[in-house]
Amino acid sequence: MRFDKLNINPAKNPAILDTATWDRAAAVAAVQAVDDAYWPTLLTAAADGAPLFPVPTTASLTPCAASAAWHQGVLYCLAGLPDGQQVFLEIGQSTSDAVLGAPIGVRSWPGSPSNTQYPISNTHLALHPTDAATLDRFFRLVAPDKGPRALGAIPRLGIGTRMTTAVWPAIWQAMGGVGAGFTHEGGAAFARSETRPYFAANAIQNSVRELNFLETLLEGRPAEKNIAFGFGTIETGYTGSSYEGLWVAGVLNALKHRVRAPYGADADHIQVKRGADGLARAKRLLDATRYYSFYTLDVSDVLDYGALSAGPAAATAYLDARLPDAARRRELLAYHQQPRRLGGFDYRPDDTTLGRLIGKYAVALDAVEKLYEYICGLKACPEQSRRNGASFDSAQDRSFDLELSIDEHPNDVPTFDCLTSETELIFVLLEAERRGLPLTHIAPNFGVEKGTDYRGADGLTGFEARTRSLCHITEEFGVMPDFHSGDDLSAATRQAVGRATSGRNQFKVSPMLQLLFGEVLADYHPDLFRRWGEDALAYAQREAAAGSAFAAECLQRIDLTGLGDLSGLAHDDVFHHFSFAFVGRRDADGQFICREEFYDLSPAFYRAYQERIVGYLLGLAGDLFGG
Repeated sequence: MRFDKLNINPAKNPAILDTATWDRAAAVAAVQAVDDAYWPTLLTAAADGAPLFPVPTTASLTPCAASAAWHQGVLYCLAGLPDGQQVFLEIGQSTSDAVLGAPIGVRSWPGSPSNTQYPISNTHLALHPTDAATLDRFFRLVAPDKGPRALGAIPRLGIGTRMTTAVWPAIWQAMGGVGAGFTHEGGAAFARSETRPYFAANAIQNSVRELNFLETLLEGRPAEKNIAFGFGTIETGYTGSSYEGLWVAGVLNALKHRVRAPYGADADHIQVKRGADGLARAKRLLDATRYYSFYTLDVSDVLDYGALSAGPAAATAYLDARLPDAARRRELLAYHQQPRRLGGFDYRPDDTTLGRLIGKYAVALDAVEKLYEYICGLKACPEQSRRNGASFDSAQDRSFDLELSIDEHPNDVPTFDCLTSETELIFVLLEAERRGLPLTHIAPNFGVEKGTDYRGADGLTGFEARTRSLCHITEEFGVMPDFHSGDDLSAATRQAVGRATSGRNQFKVSPMLQLLFGEVLADYHPDLFRRWGEDALAYAQREAAAGSAFAAECLQRIDLTGLGDLSGLAHDDVFHHFSFAFVGRRDADGQFICREEFYDLSPAFYRAYQERIVGYLLGLAGDLFGG
């Protein structure tokens, strides 16, 4: 099908469109074709608490039992259609209060099921699309427990979902949320039953580098450029998904499963870039992720890394430049120079130290203030609510988790030259309090790097001690420490994180689930995997020829004569670091080259892949939260 300039089969190319009802006329026709006798049977099964299966089958409709929710005597239920579309069914008494907005189709019939706890006359069926706005209304007004939500300082995994619908069933299973309850005692994220563990997660997560704006795909525009920490310049959107489509596909997948473990949706690494349009671009990213429940604001690019080494005169100049108003300057100095002991650390900054800290962080914190206010405006959305036909209720404003990320840094600043100190962390958290920024999470620079296990000169003992010291401080503020880019950390390093935080941490991974995809693909679909591996090799060779020392080093570490061994190729440095671009690559006309192939594989492949993901995630949870 053609959507503006984009040609895709949305049933086989998920997480792109911001709706799973892309042909409304066909959707209405499919539902209208269902016999009248079917609906009372469906309603009775749902009202009696019975599974919606086996309801008498129909070729036109597959109701999703896990999604069923009652609201004011009306049944709301997700249903799949033969062409791959998904719709919401609203079955109950006709009402003028359109909770999900205006329907795209309506039918009615007299009478009601005789054995239902909801006696209904003039029963009607309203059909609603599964677009982002309607899904948001469903979660906000009908079934808040079924959607992504703010979880506050609950320990959890942040799970990158580059492969979208191929990974979510395994994520729900690993979380312990399929057909089971989630218990949360005393802040523990990893509770054990007799048979299996349970943990919370941001189960919808990708960074700004990995996703496209939907309009970029629809208009066939080339990918934007960005910087990948520790890698260099890349084309963004390499997963092929859009910000809007990832959220829609993720929440729909959750609705199809009986997910009872709490989950969130993380708009990861909303970057504030240097330059006049840095803040404007960040707001554009927030517009595209307005329905997410977690926002990671990455201000690393606008930090002044040289400020901390400034002399006394330069430190004073920072204070004067960043806070030209004398009264505001006195207010800040008085606030920070109150004697404090936080997390076992004495915080006693003098004027010079505060000048340096203001020099490094003031611009970034000013940006966070503006973006926080912008998110609040998006979440309230009274005008949008009225446009959709509902009266606005401020009590229905959606809360969200807010993270400040200061863990990344420009590639010319070495990781271990800008480790976050206790003084810096306290300053940032105190400034957040003073400015009224309700941070729930923070990602300091603990020394974790992409693509490698911990390699600091102080070893794991030093890493654990530093992590414990910083996390004692975050605990004092009620803020959760977040560890980014944890894919390549060994079990020993992850266990050090678990010990240092007493299991109270958030830990993010992303590339590893895609690398596991490659490993399993090599076994089940070797031809596709070989093309993927050859593309990764060509990418690395192009980068090396263009002067990338990192690419050249990766190439030196592989045996080019052994590329016929697929199992080896899945684990080499070239595939590890240069395979990401292949899945979502587009041609000169903006069309996907091969993405659909990754979502049209054998059932045996998806079963094996699910097993690998479940084992991996349970291993992470055990190391980080298991104690």
